[in-house]
Amino acid sequence: MGRVEGKVAFITGAARGQGRSHAIRLAQEGADIIAVDLLEDIPGAPYARATEEDLAETVSQVEALDRRIVATKADVRDYAGLKQAVDDGVAQLGRLDIVSANAGISTQMAPADELGEDMWQNMIATNLTGVWHTAKAAIPHLKAGGRGGAIVLTSSDAGLFAFPNIAHYVSAKHGVVGLMRTLALELAPDMIRVNSIHPTQVDTPMIKNPRVYGLFVGKEEGTLEEFLPVSQAMNALPIPWVEAVDISNALLWLASDEARYVTGVALPVDAGAAIK
Repeated sequence: MGRVEGKVAFITGAARGQGRSHAIRLAQEGADIIAVDLLEDIPGAPYARATEEDLAETVSQVEALDRRIVATKADVRDYAGLKQAVDDGVAQLGRLDIVSANAGISTQMAPADELGEDMWQNMIATNLTGVWHTAKAAIPHLKAGGRGGAIVLTSSDAGLFAFPNIAHYVSAKHGVVGLMRTLALELAPDMIRVNSIHPTQVDTPMIKNPRVYGLFVGKEEGTLEEFLPVSQAMNALPIPWVEAVDISNALLWLASDEARYVTGVALPVDAGAAIK
């Protein structure tokens, strides 16, 4: 216990799924949390977004661990609002050490020449520009602390290789890798480390709904029973998905002093999907 004791972590998309898991896992190891989430639906996303009740549950679970948390409704596409949330959180908690740029969306699938303009723009604005906004808002606080720090950007296996019919998602997630590598070089003189995590399918509401099952099996809606063999076939290990805590454990390691000289790394947590 205590691998990030006394540190403060800023997490986007923290109301549920991987973001909530990250907040809880870091709190278990001693961190206080600055949590933000959009709490609104995004047009084109084939699942309901997190709610105020979801964010309140994250707050409750972090506080049950006797850690402090500042939770705010904020949109990673809106730099000014996101910066205000970070600034307020640092003012209340006193410092910033860890950044998890976790917020992201999926949308409908289509060949690249059939993607709607709004589908493309919403994806890039959230999954790439939103990651840049997160880093941009946090970096001044990390530098001001003079203690170094760790930034972890959530990408995907789709940031390492291509999939058909999701050009917007693949492009955004590949862009996150380029951003990570550039930030790792820019921030190295300040001992701020920057890495990316690349999950396969993760057992969260973003995946576990009929519309997303349908995306994988090639129809408008699908069932869990139809989805499982298709999802498992994408991984080398015989499992259909990883759990959110598996990603959180990787994040914890990258944020801890155990990885104090690890920077510029694209880390798959993907049951071997990247090597198939």
